[in-house]
Amino acid sequence: MLLCCWVDWAHNLRPVTENLYPTIDELEVENRLVLVRVDLNVPITNDFQITDFSRLQRILPTLQELSARRARIVLISHFGRPKGRKVTDLSLSFLGEPLSYLMGGVKIAFAPDCIGNAAEAAANAATPGTITLLENLRFHKGEEENDPNFSAKLASVGEVYVNDAFSVSHRSHASVVGVPALLPHAAGRSMQGELESLSRVLRNPAKPVMAIIGGAKISTKLGLLGNLSEHVDVLAIGGGMANTLLYASGFEVGISICEPEMVDEARHILERARKNSCEVLLPIDVATVPNGEVDTPPQVVSINEMPRNSAILDIGPKSSELLARRLEACKTLVWNGPLGLFETPPFDASTNFLAGQAAMMTELGTLTSIAGGGDTLAALNRANVSSSFTYVSTAGGAFLEWLEGKILPGVEALQN
Repeated sequence: MLLCCWVDWAHNLRPVTENLYPTIDELEVENRLVLVRVDLNVPITNDFQITDFSRLQRILPTLQELSARRARIVLISHFGRPKGRKVTDLSLSFLGEPLSYLMGGVKIAFAPDCIGNAAEAAANAATPGTITLLENLRFHKGEEENDPNFSAKLASVGEVYVNDAFSVSHRSHASVVGVPALLPHAAGRSMQGELESLSRVLRNPAKPVMAIIGGAKISTKLGLLGNLSEHVDVLAIGGGMANTLLYASGFEVGISICEPEMVDEARHILERARKNSCEVLLPIDVATVPNGEVDTPPQVVSINEMPRNSAILDIGPKSSELLARRLEACKTLVWNGPLGLFETPPFDASTNFLAGQAAMMTELGTLTSIAGGGDTLAALNRANVSSSFTYVSTAGGAFLEWLEGKILPGVEALQN
């Protein structure tokens, strides 16, 4: 019966998994201008040094293949939130050099706009196998508004459209849904890989299934927790959202991150899980600091002995061991969000411990593990285990909406 629930859930999640969307195998690209929607919204330092190349590395297979097939590649992306204004510090111009390096020296030209004469001139000057990078899409309000006129101007720069940005496919933006309505279109290799990997795990997973969900606010993940509570066997919750669930269950949480106004919703999630025979694991001990002072050595206490003047910054070792024991009995893991303040040791202890456990089980072939959304990738990278997971998504909101059972506009656009 539960297997049937999973199949139904997977169909809700994935109305597009049986290759109901075209891939670049089906496109004629030689000497054609191919608009490739990518996500170049990479993390950088104040002096524009990239701190995580994951998103750039994920698009390389598509770019390398299109280049080898002598396409005239035109990259379109957003960066930051300029809100329809040209903001110098949010220009994409700094990305040409690192992209060229990763592409083995392939020439990358830059256009100072994504539409109009500048964009069209740069694209038309491109030769087969080269790449042209257009300026930040969000310098124009029409991008986020999905303005038909902006979509038409953007589409006029290319002849074919490829979406290789699963991470933005939950957005009904012009470059995600407007342009594919106007041009022959397909999923790029990264997009294709993301859809296939997530679908393969979620459609008919090996049971039992465990979900580890962390993060600060339960209000941002109500849909996710509610949906998972109906379809997984074990739901382990950490981070700030665990505090709200503990508070709703009558426990003291001191001055920890908590949303008292979400108590009714938290209780509803716990009741929903109970009705669906989903075991919810909340912390039984926690790592705390007095007055929220992060630099203070942590004190591990039972959740029954939580001081009123302290803040919870991680789940405790007994909680971690409990999660590890439950994980040992599972065959599939879905992970979203760190369990504690992972950026600041020693409050990364539980995240690192569970990540290591999941990585070891995956390498031994006893666990299928997928992770993504929010700070998950950063946390797994810090734990040096991301390469050991079955699949790690670079997407944030798109990954979460997928797990919530929502249809992603960018994926749906490829079907039409």
